[in-house]
Amino acid sequence: MNDPLTTQNERDRAQQDFDAQLDLRGTPCPINFVRTKLRLEQMQPGTLLEVWLDSGEPIEQVPDSLRMEGYSIEAIEDRDEFFALKIRRPVSQ
Repeated sequence: MNDPLTTQNERDRAQQDFDAQLDLRGTPCPINFVRTKLRLEQMQPGTLLEVWLDSGEPIEQVPDSLRMEGYSIEAIEDRDEFFALKIRRPVSQ
């Protein structure tokens, strides 16, 4: 069910709980990893980024690749039609 109110509510919640959000649904690997990493590099140390990823290869590959780069994955939430990945930029990198 694709309810625009639900999507807006999710966006509102993400903006309240996180410093930034990135919707990469429909973005293939490795472009989604590259975009996530670039966004994290623009953020202040210690801040949180929420990234929306598709199931399959994106959610299987992106978290592992980010961990190898030194980022902390705080949570992976299954939101039915996509996954929400919560990443903290390290204080020192």
